[in-house]
Amino acid sequence: MKGNVTMWDKVRAWMEKLSPAQVITGYYLLAVTISILLFCIPAVHKPGVKVAFIDTVFTAVSVVSDTGLTVFDISNTYSTFGYFVIMIVLQFAGIGIMAISTFFWMLLGRKIGLRERRLIMVDNNQFALSGLVVLVKEIIKMILLIELVGGAILGFHFLKYYPTWSDAFLHGLFASVSATTNAGMDITGQSHAPYASDYFVQLINIIQIILGAIGFPVLIEVKAYLFRKKTEPVHPFRFSLFTKLATSTYGILLVLGTILIFLIEFNHYFKDMTWHKSFFYAFFQATTTRSAGITTMDINDFSMPTLLVMSIFMFIGGSPNSVGGGIRTTTFALNMLFVFHFARGNREIKIFNRELHPDDILKSLAITFLALVMCFISVVALSVSDKQHQLIAIFFEVCSAFGTVGMSTGITPDLSIFGKSILMILMFIGRIGLTSFLFIIGGNKKKSKYNYPKERVITG
Repeated sequence: MKGNVTMWDKVRAWMEKLSPAQVITGYYLLAVTISILLFCIPAVHKPGVKVAFIDTVFTAVSVVSDTGLTVFDISNTYSTFGYFVIMIVLQFAGIGIMAISTFFWMLLGRKIGLRERRLIMVDNNQFALSGLVVLVKEIIKMILLIELVGGAILGFHFLKYYPTWSDAFLHGLFASVSATTNAGMDITGQSHAPYASDYFVQLINIIQIILGAIGFPVLIEVKAYLFRKKTEPVHPFRFSLFTKLATSTYGILLVLGTILIFLIEFNHYFKDMTWHKSFFYAFFQATTTRSAGITTMDINDFSMPTLLVMSIFMFIGGSPNSVGGGIRTTTFALNMLFVFHFARGNREIKIFNRELHPDDILKSLAITFLALVMCFISVVALSVSDKQHQLIAIFFEVCSAFGTVGMSTGITPDLSIFGKSILMILMFIGRIGLTSFLFIIGGNKKKSKYNYPKERVITG
């Protein structure tokens, strides 16, 4: 039998030794590789356009990670076919590699085994194996529905901006996909600056950005609540702690971001604007810092305090199991709750009539610490390799890459190959998530066979 062992058998045996997080990372690396090959197809580019290989790799990583950072103008580089290639890759990235794979497995009639369910569980930050296939179906249906409805609405609205139906609906569909997947890419060449005074377009995109970044479990629970059978005698509907925590944190950050940007820029960028235009500028920018990266103005026109505030919000990012990156909203919430309760001398952390698990607190602290170290090292490295740029611009770009936001001060095209490589690593880690990254470092869990005596250490 040993003589009949094929190379595929060896590969399968090697993959079975890997942890689910390591396999997921492999799948995303494969997705990046396939995307690079797709973006190398001549028909993807406009006639006569040549793109350096490093820029093709950067674009592929940016699209797969749903970031949107680019080193060239997409509208002047890619053809209509290229636009559709980008939108297709954004679907894989936004919905998740394992979710898409599961969808195709189901179409082929393949049984979803235990290993596949474990991979889906890791890719979607779930705690249990049950209900994963249903979760995948709901995620795919929701994203496609949001994109199609948004694309149709924007397509009809864009008829007043573009001369033909095809142009209007192409821009509408691309804008819808970009907003829902929080990719931040555009084919206008100016992000959403052409719609800076169009509150309807901004409002549609704000709704799509929120739906994409607030977390798929939240959307599924809201759907279950809205369509529950009210006529049958059932137990009162109860939202999960995750939904309550993710929604409240997302809402607080959105309101706080809007207020801060509005107040800081009130006598600066918003000085000669009407109150409602200033509000929409602040509201839209506060929304897009969650993970979307779409802008209605030149970010460089904002003052340094605003750029710092936006960088912090990009570092936090969207909610877990969403299209967003960063440390995630619930991680930030758990950190704040821990500090608050620790200052009051409480060992147990209670919120919404529930008590948080100590493992979740430790994980949130570990994720935040690792993220801070990674971003700090990245800022220092970029300050050395690309020292011609201002520190605030480098800091902003690093937070944008890590949070998979895609918002930029414009320095990305001018970065060295080393600088672009750092941003690519940050975008990739931001997409797979810090939890998966930690598990990649640690490998499979191993139960300790012994314990040492405990001893206290002086801290603080």
